[in-house]
Amino acid sequence: MKNILHDTADAARRHPVSSTAGFTLLELMISMTLLVLIVVIAATAVSISSRSVAAGEKKMETQDRFRMVLSTMDAQISSHIPLTYQEEGNKRYYFRGEKKTLRFSTCHSIWDDRRGCVVVTYKVEDRTDGSEVLSAVEQIPEHEGRLETRLLVASAVAFDYYVQDESEEKGRWVETLSDGMTIPEKIRVHVTQGRSQLPLVFPVRVVGKMKMVQSAVRPRKP
Repeated sequence: MKNILHDTADAARRHPVSSTAGFTLLELMISMTLLVLIVVIAATAVSISSRSVAAGEKKMETQDRFRMVLSTMDAQISSHIPLTYQEEGNKRYYFRGEKKTLRFSTCHSIWDDRRGCVVVTYKVEDRTDGSEVLSAVEQIPEHEGRLETRLLVASAVAFDYYVQDESEEKGRWVETLSDGMTIPEKIRVHVTQGRSQLPLVFPVRVVGKMKMVQSAVRPRKP
């Protein structure tokens, strides 16, 4: 019995048990893997959050820009005046309306320092990415020099015009009023953005319809 106890004590002295156990290589690798996963998840969350904030700010900026453009167009169309000029002995309105261009005279300028009447032209042009840009060009009648600014970018922009003749019970929408003799009752702007289409109708306060005047040449008496 004493020999057994002596052998046990001797073995304990030769192989002491440490009170502090260290990390094994497997445990260290697991810990590092978990740490990397946590860092990746945190970085991904921050990136997604940043993109969401940026997208939200861009969307708000686009909406604010769109509202500002609509307000400008409404102010200019509401301030339309039937300004005329002479051509071949006939009066013609400055108003011209086509599917991709709209020209009219107004007393409301986009640039506040321009006093009096201006002739504004809204034009739609294609871009290389397939979208379209709506721009405004202003010019003082019978003066050189123009000012141009971009209003908005959309998938597609188009105009049409509501007219009603005296002989018609109901009016109709047409894509072209380019004779210089007619001012419509309403102007509709079709703005397409992606799959959504937004038709905007602007009433024209002053409408008009002129008739061509042909000068008759009386034969001289012999």
